[in-house]
Amino acid sequence: MKIYDVLILGAGASGLMCASHLDKRLSVAMVEGNGKIAQKLKISGGGKCNITNAQLSQENFEGDRDFIFHVFESFSRDDLLEYLRKNGVVPELRKKRYYFCKDSSDEVIQIFKKATKDVTFYLNGTILWVKKEGELFVIQTQKESLRAKKVVVATGGKSYKELGASEIALEIAKSFGIKVKEFAPALVGLTVQKEQFWMRELSGLSCPVTVKTGAKTIKEELLFTHKGISGPAILSTSLYWQRGNISIDFLPDANIIELIKGSKKLLSSLIPLPKRLAKALLEALEVEDTECKKISSTAKEKLAKIHTYEFAPAGNFGFSKAEVSRGGVLSEELNPYTMEALDVKNLYFIGEAVDVTGELGGYNFQWAFSSGYVCAKGINRS
Repeated sequence: MKIYDVLILGAGASGLMCASHLDKRLSVAMVEGNGKIAQKLKISGGGKCNITNAQLSQENFEGDRDFIFHVFESFSRDDLLEYLRKNGVVPELRKKRYYFCKDSSDEVIQIFKKATKDVTFYLNGTILWVKKEGELFVIQTQKESLRAKKVVVATGGKSYKELGASEIALEIAKSFGIKVKEFAPALVGLTVQKEQFWMRELSGLSCPVTVKTGAKTIKEELLFTHKGISGPAILSTSLYWQRGNISIDFLPDANIIELIKGSKKLLSSLIPLPKRLAKALLEALEVEDTECKKISSTAKEKLAKIHTYEFAPAGNFGFSKAEVSRGGVLSEELNPYTMEALDVKNLYFIGEAVDVTGELGGYNFQWAFSSGYVCAKGINRS
């Protein structure tokens, strides 16, 4: 039976990046549960893949900041952009922040296909377990048994079940005594309590907001849905919110009291928001929709809460709607310069399998690419 130098579990962004940078003298194989590689890359960003973000720092991530810093120090956003450029792909910058493939995510996928042409792929391979026998790892799929000197776990998290997502990364880690944080939905919409059911009546409306949860502030678009609230602002907020209140500023670029000063117009006409939303907010704040100049000081105090509308979400939309999973192998269990498990030689964890999760906007692909690169370089050095 063939013994591979490196066996990578998962042919997504992190696994492919790792395989692409391994020394060509190594025999490398990849096991992928889908019939094709890079399926999440393929569909993300409306098929154009939000690769990374112009505003990148460890502050955009939930996880050990020092660990994240070391990984990005080894392979930064600029390193990623240069790697893509050298391979003929120049991402398009949108809203001065988000880097997308110009035409299609296939641009990046083709880079990986070319770079892994000497890699052996085991597609449609559901991983059952991984064990260590002496110096070798045994990987059992529903089809076959494989052996390797080194194993890289790049199987992602629990979101996107239709693409074969599972908890196998955590199961493998736990079987080797490695500490993990259980997966939870992240970058996901939030459901609302009965008192905020008015939001569900606005399904389809969106507006720019600033959302605060704990010490974190997110400024982006909010989208009302039939289940609650979503959109970029809420998806990123969900990464940091676990329970308790959030605060929304529905007019982040204006001061409501200054706007209404001396005006004869109705409040709902002057508030620079969609009319339905303006009226719903006034009702939620218990402010009468009257002429601005007639508003009482008490009503003004209530109206000012349009900048600090505070409430506790009921929960989130769950894994079926989550962009990513929060949780994974604890970073304290890994070497940030190689991604190798500190207590299990030749076993590595990268990408979403690690307890590092980014905000919406290309951060998680950057983490996948950077951790995959760091892992490959660590293996090459060893």
